[in-house]
Formats: sequence, structure tokens, C-alpha cells
Amino acid sequence: MKYLKLILLSVICGISTAGAASAPTNPNILFIFVDDQGLDGTPVEMIPGKDFSRTASYKMPNLERIASQGIIFSQAYAAHPKCEGSRAAYQMGRSTVTLNAIDKWHVNWSAPITDSIANTLKRANPTYRAAHFGKWQWPQTPASMGYDASDGITMNEDGDTSDPLDPKQTFGITRRAQDYMDKQVKEGHPFYLQLSYYAPHAKPQALASTLKNYSGANALQAAMTEDLDTCIGVLLKKLDQLGITKNTYVIYMSDNGMKTTALKGAKALLDEGGLRVPLIVSGPGITAKAYSNVPVISYDMFPTVLDLAAPGFAIPKGTEGGSWKSVMLSGGKGTVTRPIDHMIWHHDVEVPHPQTAIRREDYKLLYYWDTKESFLYDVNKDVLETTNLATQQPALAAKLLADLKAHVRTSLGDEKFSSLENGQFGDESKGGAGMEAGGMSAASETTGMAAGGMAAGGMAAGGMAAGNPTP
Repeated sequence: MKYLKLILLSVICGISTAGAASAPTNPNILFIFVDDQGLDGTPVEMIPGKDFSRTASYKMPNLERIASQGIIFSQAYAAHPKCEGSRAAYQMGRSTVTLNAIDKWHVNWSAPITDSIANTLKRANPTYRAAHFGKWQWPQTPASMGYDASDGITMNEDGDTSDPLDPKQTFGITRRAQDYMDKQVKEGHPFYLQLSYYAPHAKPQALASTLKNYSGANALQAAMTEDLDTCIGVLLKKLDQLGITKNTYVIYMSDNGMKTTALKGAKALLDEGGLRVPLIVSGPGITAKAYSNVPVISYDMFPTVLDLAAPGFAIPKGTEGGSWKSVMLSGGKGTVTRPIDHMIWHHDVEVPHPQTAIRREDYKLLYYWDTKESFLYDVNKDVLETTNLATQQPALAAKLLADLKAHVRTSLGDEKFSSLENGQFGDESKGGAGMEAGGMSAASETTGMAAGGMAAGGMAAGGMAAGNPTP
């Protein structure tokens, strides 16, 4: 099959950097991975000239600082419209379809965790150290996936704290990050540090001292977002204090989309609303105040990190992402070359229709397996997905649908493919048993959970005591 041939192509995904600025040797990489923030979830205009791509009332001066010093990707996609799949795809550098991580119950991935981003990075450049603090959401442990320090296995409820001075664990995660950066600089190690903040995922929590500055139905969400930004400011200050700002890439991204004021769809759906996310990067060699219209996806981060930290290293076979390095260092221009010439998403639980979407170049096809409906959009020109081109361009729609089905069948197997062809949804209850059998208790990291796992339940949203702690 064509797909099988493509997957066997060269796994070197970086592209030529001729004419671009140069990257430093052994840069630090700070990845700020936020939870459930849609395209309009920040005050930064993600699509130039489109006011619907931001929320001006949110206060995030530190994120705006990153944007003013770096590059904004206006066509950035999450690998999945919900957090579990998105996080798995990012860690392993491939789509959730290929990885068999299409929902939170699919825990038996088709790639070895020895090929995770942290494990591969440390093989490629043994001087690096890696840490993950915050939300994890899978039974595979951070330690097994190469992280030298972590909070262990954590879930959504761990973010709902009862500590009035640490809503959503935002400040605690930031303190652990500061200590980790101190240690690595002292010991002379470059680092990859992923901070998977629980904010701004529901239920919203915020410092009382922040919340008092807001009113209205959206007050708590706005206050939680400002608390997140306060901690981003602490991180930027720490980089300055350690003297490593000029050798550090700061990457800000959300794990999935959300309902917005303009985009079609929302979290869990494969419309642009569920997939388009904020993405901002600053660091050495990146032109300030740049925009890039190059389509990128979160699992591209895998080869991008390797391209920055270990240029020329051959990424693991089966990786589907491509490096952004040359685009970042060329003022946002150029292309991203991937072993697979399309992006693909699948979701068939907790949705009205089992659905798969594929994007190649400017065109995206969304397919409902139960109703056999196809929706074709030029999402470069029509980000709001207002005009279905399937009847106007039937040959293109048919080609994309055939490629979509081939990818699903090859990756998920004949049995799953047949059930989808019959319009069947994912079996949530059956999958839940698999999750339990997947070894949550056996795989847990006691030390990590004690360090980072907060009791579920927490203080009622908004009921934070007065205080303004220093992270």
C-alpha cells in the first residue's frame, strides 16, 4: 500500500537551514504545555488580522512578551482533540492513529516507549537531562519514558487542589521547575523541561487576590489564566537570573482546542475548533514579532527538539512529525517535511459521530463513519469551515477519503476498520476495563506522586483564600 511505502521513507525529517539564522549548541528547551486552551484562549492574536483568534480581556503580559520576541504559528494543530491522545502523540512523535492512542483507553501503543522524546533525546545527546512536571494522564510512567525527574503519573483531578495558595498546582509546578533549572545549570547540563500545566482545564481555580480583579461569568477563567501567566513570568525571570535566556527555546502550546467564538466545533471534535491551538516559540535565532502560516502539528515537536539538540541524529523509524527548526530560524518561511505527507486525526468516543479527519496541503477532509458524510474545506482560506467543497471537487474528496481509510486500516487493523465502516462507536466501557488492566497501580511512581499528586476534590472553584504566593 502507498501508506506502507511512505512509512518506510527516510526518517530524517529536518529540512535545509540554508539562509536561516543558526541555532546554538546544546540549547535548553522549556516546553509550556497548557491544558484545554482554544485558539482564542490568550490575548495574543494567533491569526494576524483575525480578532476572533484572541480574547483581549485576558491578562497575559508575559506570554505577550514571548510573542513579541518570537514567532507565532497561525496554523498550529493539536495531534488530537482531547488531552490523552494529544499527549501520547507528542511524546512519541506520531499521530494517534498510527500510535493506536485514539482515546484514553487505548494504552497499548504501537511504538516502544524507549523511542519516546526524552529517551531519544538522551541517546542522541547524552549531556541532556529531562524532566516533566504536571499532568501526565497515561499508565506508562514518566521515568520509563526517559524523564529524570517528574511528578509521576497524574490525572486531571490532581490539578484540582485544596491548597488556596496553589490553585490548579500552577505555582507548585513552577517552583519545581525553578529548582530543576537551578540544579541543571549548577551541574552543567543542558535540559529539556516539559511543564504540563493543569490550567486552564475545568474546573477553574484561581488565587483570591487575582480573582478580585475580575467580575462576570468568565471571571474565574480569566483569573486562572492570569495566574498561569504570572508563573510564566516567574520562569522567564529564572532564565534571566541563571543567565541562560539566550540559550533557551521557550515553546508555548495547548494540548487540544476548545469551543471558540468563531471556529466550528469544540474539544473532542475534529473541526478546527477542536484542533487549532495557540503556538508561540521564542529563542536564539528566532526573528521577533514573526508570524508563520506554515501548517504544523504537536507531534512535530519530537523531531524539532532533536533537530535543535542533536542536529543530524536519525529519528526513530515510524516517526511522523517534521522539524520546525528551519521555519523558526527563517522568519516563519519555508516548509516542514514529514515522512507522511498528511496530518490525520481520529476520535470515536464521546462524540455524536465516529470521525476521522485528514489534512494534505491546504485541504482538510472530515469524514463521519456512521453517516458516510464527507466535508472538504480549504482551511487555509476558510478557517471557519463555512464552505463544504466535497461536491465541487469530488476527485480530491475521493482521493483524500481513500487515503484516510487506508491510514486507518493499516494503523488500527481490519477489525477496528470494519466496525467503523459499520458505523460503530468506540466501546467506552470495555476500554475502561483495559485502562485499569493497563497497570495504573502497578506502574505508579510513589515518590513522584507524593511530590506532585494532590488529593482530588480540592477546594470549591473560586473559593481561594487570600494570598499572593511567590512561586
